[in-house]
Amino acid sequence: MARAPQALPGEIRLRQLGLQAYVPTWDAMRAFTATRLTTTPDEIWLVEHQPVYTLGQTGQAQHVLDAHGIDVVLTDRGGQVTYHGPGQAVVYVLMDLRRRHWMVRETVHRLEEAVIRTLARLGVVGVRRPGAPGIYLGAPHPRAGAKISALGLKVRNGCTYHGVAINVDMDLTPFAGINPCGFSGLDVVDLAQLGVHTRADAVGMCFATELAMLADTTPNTPPQA
Repeated sequence: MARAPQALPGEIRLRQLGLQAYVPTWDAMRAFTATRLTTTPDEIWLVEHQPVYTLGQTGQAQHVLDAHGIDVVLTDRGGQVTYHGPGQAVVYVLMDLRRRHWMVRETVHRLEEAVIRTLARLGVVGVRRPGAPGIYLGAPHPRAGAKISALGLKVRNGCTYHGVAINVDMDLTPFAGINPCGFSGLDVVDLAQLGVHTRADAVGMCFATELAMLADTTPNTPPQA
C-alpha cells in the first residue's frame, strides 16, 4: 500500500508507492496532471517498477534489440529506450513549472544536479554528458562514462511528469537487450557494482530531499552554459 504523503521543503509532497506496474503508474501521473489546479501542490513519487522497457517519444524501435519477453511500452516522455526493474529508484516529478518560473532546460539541470548530489552523499562521482541527458560515472573510476541515471520528462500545460531513474541494486542484464538511451554498447552500472549497498527507496528519498532543497533555495534563474 502507498504511504500517506509527507511534506518536503519547497512546498512539495512526497509519495512512496513501492513496487508497481508501469502502465497504471503512468496513467495515474497523466490523470494527476490533467486534473491539477494552479493551487495543487507539486508532488514527487518514489517507485520501483516491475520489469519493463519504455520507449520515449523520439524512440526508435530498432534500439530494442531483444526484449526477451519483457513488455515494451511506448510512452510520452522524452528520450529513447530504457529499462526499469526492481532495485532501481524511479522518481516521478510532478511540478508546475509556470508557478515556479522554471524553464524546461533549467528543470532538467536541477534534476541532474539532484542526482549528482545524491551520488556524492554515497561517495560516487556523477557527471553530465553533453547532448545526452542523465548522469554518468565520473573519472577517475575505471568505468567512467558508464550510465547510472536516466532522465526523461513530459511537459503538459506547463506541468511536468515522468522524471529520473537511478540504478541502485538491480539485475542489469536486460540493458543488454537494448541500446540504452539510443547508444549502442553503452555501459550501464548500478551502485551495488560500485560497492555501495543500499536500498532503492533510500536513494529515492535522498534524491527527493536534494531536489526539494534546490526548489526551496535556488534562485529562479536559468543555469549558465
